[in-house]
Amino acid sequence: MTEQKENIINSSVKMLTISEDEAAQRIDNYLLAKLKGVPKSLIYRIIRKGEVRVNKGRIKPEYKLQTGDMVRIPPVRTTEKDSAPVSKNLNKVADLEHNILFEDEHLIILNKPSGIAVHGGSGLNFGVIEALRALRPEARFLELVHRLDRDTSGILLIAKKRSALRNLHEQLRLKTVQKDYLALVRGQWQSHVKVVKAPLLKNELAGGERIVRVSEQGKPSETRFSIEERYSNATLVKASPITGRTHQIRVHTQYAGHPIALDNKYGDKDFDTQIQTFGLNRLFLHAFSIRFEHPKTGEALRFNAPLDEKIKAVLKKLRESK
Repeated sequence: MTEQKENIINSSVKMLTISEDEAAQRIDNYLLAKLKGVPKSLIYRIIRKGEVRVNKGRIKPEYKLQTGDMVRIPPVRTTEKDSAPVSKNLNKVADLEHNILFEDEHLIILNKPSGIAVHGGSGLNFGVIEALRALRPEARFLELVHRLDRDTSGILLIAKKRSALRNLHEQLRLKTVQKDYLALVRGQWQSHVKVVKAPLLKNELAGGERIVRVSEQGKPSETRFSIEERYSNATLVKASPITGRTHQIRVHTQYAGHPIALDNKYGDKDFDTQIQTFGLNRLFLHAFSIRFEHPKTGEALRFNAPLDEKIKAVLKKLRESK
C-alpha cells in the first residue's frame, strides 16, 4: 500500500515580484505552475477567499499579471504520494535525453517516442513534460508549446521561457508554423485528394476518453495530403494540418476512406491485422518535420525527426512485398 504524507508546498507567506518573462499570464495559471501538486480546486479557493493578493488587492482568477506586480501567496498544504511517478520511470526519462534534437536557452525540440503521453493526467501520472522537468531541474520554466497524441511519435516543441511560449503560440495562431506528418494508411490513396476539409466535433465519454467525429456542428478543420510511397495494400502519405484539432489527421484519413494503420480509435481491424504481419505494433503516425521562426532571433528554422528503426523495418518489408 502506498504511503501518503502531508506535503508542505509553501509553509509561510511568500511575496513574489513578477518578472517581464512571467507577465501577461493569468494569475490562476501562474499559481498552478508555482504550486505544483496543489489541486486546482484549492488554487481557486485561495484566490476566491482573497488569500492570494496582487499589489495588496484582491483579484479574480482571470487577472493578467503585469511586470513588477507583487503577488502574495499564502501557506499551502496538500497531500501527495511518497513515490513520485518520475522515479518509477527512470529508464524512460533517461531515454528522452537521447531524443532531444535541439536545445538552447529558449526551447527544446524533442523527437517524442510513441507510447508516452505529453503530460500526466486522464489516469496517467507521468508524461514528457514531467520527465523533462526531472532531466532539467534547474530550468525555471518548461511548458509544452503544442501537443501530440500519446501514440503519435515525432517532433514536439517545449518552451524554456514564457516569452518563447507566447511567441510560438502567436506563430501557431497565425498559421506560420508548418508541421508535416507521415502516416501509413489503408488502400491506395487517390492522387486527386490533396485536401480534406471536414468540421470536427470533440466528444468526451464518461471515462474521460475523447472521440472526435466529422459533424456540421464541429469546428472548421483542414488537412493537406500528398503521396510519398505506394504499397500493394497501403499508402505512405504526408499530412500537413492547417488547423490543429484533436485527432485531426486520424479522423480526416478515416473520413477519406483510408484509416491509419493500428489506430485503435478510428482504424480498420482487418487492415491492422495485415500490417501487423510486417512487424508494426503501434500507430503509424509520425510528426517528421517542422518549420518556424526562432522565438528570440527570428531565424527561420526547420527540423526533421527520423523514424525509429522498427518503423523503417516495416516500410522495408512493405516495399519488398510489392
